[in-house]
Amino acid sequence: MAKTAAAAPPKPVPEQPAPAAPPPAAASDAAPVAIRADAKAAPPSPAPKKPTAAKPAPAAETQPAAAAPPPEFEIGDHVVYPTHGVGRVTGIVTEEIAGHKLTLIVVEFEENRMVLRVPVAKARTAGLRKLSSRKAIEMALSTLKGRARVKRTMWSRRAQEYEAKINSGDPVAIAEVVRDLHRNAGQPDQSFSERQIYEQAMDRLAAELAAIEQVDKPTAAAKLATMLKAA
Repeated sequence: MAKTAAAAPPKPVPEQPAPAAPPPAAASDAAPVAIRADAKAAPPSPAPKKPTAAKPAPAAETQPAAAAPPPEFEIGDHVVYPTHGVGRVTGIVTEEIAGHKLTLIVVEFEENRMVLRVPVAKARTAGLRKLSSRKAIEMALSTLKGRARVKRTMWSRRAQEYEAKINSGDPVAIAEVVRDLHRNAGQPDQSFSERQIYEQAMDRLAAELAAIEQVDKPTAAAKLATMLKAA
């Protein structure tokens, strides 16, 4: 009797490997999203400041313009205006001119019967000034004692220079004109135009000296003449 062959044991079925974890690519795909989300919440670098931050504060922009400084002259002061000589301040007023309010210094020149109104803001540039100091007038008087310095140029040119010195309002420059055009006894006489310029310079210098020493102009002029003769 034939032997029955034993059935071969079933071959073990190989175990199926567990499903692999999601490839790392899935995780890496989420990273940019997180980064973008982070980027929206907090940028990696601060944004530059807006230009408006550098602008001045609104209060500064709306701040009114500074008021004009108070005038340094007072009513009753003697002052010197270059082209008119010595005058007296008779008032400080505010007037509206061409739609603008201006503070004006009113200066009266008694001898010329003239009144001048000088804006406070332009007083310095116009040459309006107070009387010279004692030191400045002493320098002018010392100039009279010096030797005349006459340039050898045409009279028309010298006349312009003399007039410019007189209109400068500088007492030392005016004293130079008086010194250079003065004639003592025995010296050649002055021409008509020389005499005119000399008298103009003498009048300006005597007027300021009189105001400083509080004497009348003839007394001051006599003092100047005495100094010129002694030179």
